[in-house]
Amino acid sequence: MKPNTSAFVALALLELFAIANVINISLCNGTSCIESEREALLKLKHDLRDPSNRLSSWIGDNGDCCKWGGVFCSNFSGHVLELNLQNPFSPDGSEAYQSLKLVGKINPSLLELKHLVHLDLSGNDFQGIQIPKYLASLVSLRYLNLSEANFTGMIPHQLGNLSNLQYLDLSGEELHADTISWLSGLSLLEHLYISFANLSKASDSLLVINSLPSLKELKLSFWELHHFPPLSFANFSSLTTLDLSGNQFQGQIPSRLGNLTSLKHLDLYSNQFNSAVLGWLSKLNDLEVLSLEDNRLQGDISSLGLENLTSIQTLSLDRNYELGGKIPTSFGRFCKLTFFSMGFTNLSQDVSAILGIFSACVAYELESLYLSGCQIFGHLTNQLGRFKRLNFLDLSNNQIYGSIPFSLGQIASLEYLILSNNKLNGTVSEIHFVNLTKLVWFRVNGNSLIFKINPNWVPPFQLTLLELRSCHLGPRFPSWLQSQKKLNDLDISSTRISAKIPRGFWNSIFQYYYLNISGNQIYGGVPKFDSPMPLFMGSIFDLSNNALSGSIFHLICRGKNFSKNVEFLQLSKNHFSGEIPDCWMNWPRLGMLNLGNNNFTGSLPMSIGTLSSLMSLNLRNNRLSGIIPTSFKNFTILEALDMGENELVGNIPTWMGERFSRLMILNLRSNKFHGDFPIQLCRLASLQILDVAYNSLSGTIPRCINSFSAMATADSSDQSSDIFIDISKNNFSGEILVEVTNLQGLQSLNLSHNLFTGRIPDNIGVMRSIESLDFSANQLSGQIPQSMSNLSFLNYLNLSNNNLNGEIPSSTQLQSFGASSFASNDLCGAPLANCTEKNILIPEDENGNGNEGDYEDGVDWLLHISMALGFVVGFWCFIGPLLIKRRWRYKYYHFLDRLGDGCFVRKCY
Repeated sequence: MKPNTSAFVALALLELFAIANVINISLCNGTSCIESEREALLKLKHDLRDPSNRLSSWIGDNGDCCKWGGVFCSNFSGHVLELNLQNPFSPDGSEAYQSLKLVGKINPSLLELKHLVHLDLSGNDFQGIQIPKYLASLVSLRYLNLSEANFTGMIPHQLGNLSNLQYLDLSGEELHADTISWLSGLSLLEHLYISFANLSKASDSLLVINSLPSLKELKLSFWELHHFPPLSFANFSSLTTLDLSGNQFQGQIPSRLGNLTSLKHLDLYSNQFNSAVLGWLSKLNDLEVLSLEDNRLQGDISSLGLENLTSIQTLSLDRNYELGGKIPTSFGRFCKLTFFSMGFTNLSQDVSAILGIFSACVAYELESLYLSGCQIFGHLTNQLGRFKRLNFLDLSNNQIYGSIPFSLGQIASLEYLILSNNKLNGTVSEIHFVNLTKLVWFRVNGNSLIFKINPNWVPPFQLTLLELRSCHLGPRFPSWLQSQKKLNDLDISSTRISAKIPRGFWNSIFQYYYLNISGNQIYGGVPKFDSPMPLFMGSIFDLSNNALSGSIFHLICRGKNFSKNVEFLQLSKNHFSGEIPDCWMNWPRLGMLNLGNNNFTGSLPMSIGTLSSLMSLNLRNNRLSGIIPTSFKNFTILEALDMGENELVGNIPTWMGERFSRLMILNLRSNKFHGDFPIQLCRLASLQILDVAYNSLSGTIPRCINSFSAMATADSSDQSSDIFIDISKNNFSGEILVEVTNLQGLQSLNLSHNLFTGRIPDNIGVMRSIESLDFSANQLSGQIPQSMSNLSFLNYLNLSNNNLNGEIPSSTQLQSFGASSFASNDLCGAPLANCTEKNILIPEDENGNGNEGDYEDGVDWLLHISMALGFVVGFWCFIGPLLIKRRWRYKYYHFLDRLGDGCFVRKCY
């Protein structure tokens, strides 16, 4: 009898399994790491900098490399199968993400890991090297992730040799390829992510990808693709995820996408699609995620054809600015909807109607509702209380008015509540927050809400962000803020607080990333801290526009912990006094410093010059004295410098023009500077505002002033501020240079109260952006150029107190100004009196009588009467007294005698 074949095979398998277990146990009890692979990993570590000690377990004394962090081995053979060195934080640019990057290069010893099936190096910094071609030798790889790791250059086509790959992620902004035909060799590929790479020259890209039969997930975002090729999508029958976001597709969304019936995730975010009808979506019965945000969808939302998406969970339509209408009632059937976004569209719908549509089955699932800036209006109603799972609600930037309903406080799942910039009013009390134990964001800034909170109230939540700007929070400082130990973003500006800052709050300011308490009437001084302040995590610190007083020494000089991370320090418009402390070396990241409009005295401290990251410095309107320190040379990226209205002395430093190459604003107004205008300032090509008025500067304006190229652009409509030059109230002399007229982007030019001579440039009319022009109180002569009538934007003009003469050019623009604009010159014509008739030649007629007859015919009878009346009044007002008063007659005759003598001397005839 023949043995049973099945039994024999089963017995053999059992024996093999037993042998395998024995081997496995022996390997596990001993050192399971392969020596050559352990050495390879140590070489790999040697070429990497590890600032956060992620590889601290990778040491030679620890022989079992299978126990090292990120290393996973086979329990059977001991070979390294998986190497996961991924940055554990998402690539969001955060400090934590940056600090955990491995930095360096990839040692070729990696090739010793011949059995590697999983390699993840994403989120690190390989300093711009190319993706090593030798990675293609790791032929066992099934998973390869090199995304966001600062690889640059051409994507090596050799990666096409990794025929076992099922997962490939090469996303990175500095990568590029002329072709991706090598992808066709990866027939087992199921997940392909190549986002942000420049593949605009790879015209075969979508055709090649279309040939991959096993593909399930495809992400080709931010490729700069412009159009779909004529694909059949026949090989995409298994595709569940398609991400084509961030490209430049235009026109209609291809209806053939409806053939991808397995699709669950479709992301077309940030393109230029303008489809008005998407009826093909009804074929995608399993679609769960649809993102069409940031496109150009037009028309009525009800015509898009979305009503049959009964499986939809995430629907994002925001930032389609021409998409309008009203949310259809059919959306009430989206019973699986968890995320709905339609912000920055043109809904123009009552908010209560929207909540009513979603208050049926949707209310039981909806977690995020984003309707910011979509022109919705009306009152918030108690329908909000039905949304029991809602954790994110954003209704900001709309026209919602009235009070906040108490039902909002019943949504226990709510974490993010954003109602800012509406027309909300009424009272907010503890009842509104009674069950909001999970709340972490609360933004109602830009409303008129009145907070009536018991001073002893202890909130049920721990916020990380609180923004109440423009609400009525005062007059007392809200003591309940001190209970918020996780709060790192606080804006209580312009909230009518009129009180001292509690000592406990001063001690907690280190916890904030963003702190704004400006625009109140907070008074008192900065306290002396009892112990060194903890590390201040924040980057923005704004105490401006209050009534704080005293010295800022303890705030500025308390230690490096407070100041090392601050980037924006705003202390302006207070009553701070004393000298500016000399501790600025403790503020290495400071990019904006505003101490203006206080009572600071003394010289500028040298240590301010250590702020090499400074982009804006405002010391305006104090009582600072002395010269500008030479240490200011270190401000090589400075864009705005305002030291006006102080008592600074000396010359304007020539090195400003050499060192401040990015400077856009220079204000030295109302100081005691003297000397010439430095020719080196002409190098400030980015300058848009120059104000040195009310000083004692002298000399001429250099001809190189036309080098201010930022002022030479005629179209200044995109400028965020005025472009102007003000050098008034100095002692400048010489002529107004014709080079000034090259600054055709100037909106205001003030040269008044100087000693300028000569003529106004004839071509001044080319400065067509000019809105304000002041040449008053100089010694200008000659006529007003005719071209000045071309200044169509001019709304302020002052040419008074010069030696100008002749007739004012005739134009609608110039005649719109009052007589004061031309006063104290020798000018005539509207708006001044007409030019005298002695300068007007009257041609004679054929008989030599001129136009006397025409003149007499045209004279109105009222003129005769007025002349007669004038004669009578003039005679008796002047001659009458001479006849009556003898003394007056003698004086008058004596005057005529002297006048005659004068005419004789001057050869009067």
